[in-house]
Amino acid sequence: MIKNDALAAVSAEKDLGAIIKPLVSEIHLFDTYVAGTSHLSDKSVLETLTGGCTLTLRREDNKFDEMAILLFAPDGRKVGYIPRRDNLIFARLMDAGKLLTAKVTEIKPRTSDFMQISISIYLVDI
Repeated sequence: MIKNDALAAVSAEKDLGAIIKPLVSEIHLFDTYVAGTSHLSDKSVLETLTGGCTLTLRREDNKFDEMAILLFAPDGRKVGYIPRRDNLIFARLMDAGKLLTAKVTEIKPRTSDFMQISISIYLVDI
């Protein structure tokens, strides 16, 4: 067991984030795709995405889908949504305070106006 004095000494030498970061793990939950990319007002965000980049998930108050989850690129711009057919469990997890992220796994241009972006969704466990 680490005594409080020892923990204080370690945390004084290192940033607390450096101590906690090794304790963070990502638990793979599901593979899906990004919905709504053809409706983006700024499609240039899609050109910034690469395989492996992390997307931020945020719940949205949406009159068409009460479980809507928005996806944001690393620069904070909207990328799209978790598909409606897949979002129920993830919305409930997020509403319960759980942190979820997504990682881009594949990008396939389908037409001049549409790109299929595959993602994996992770539960961030601390």
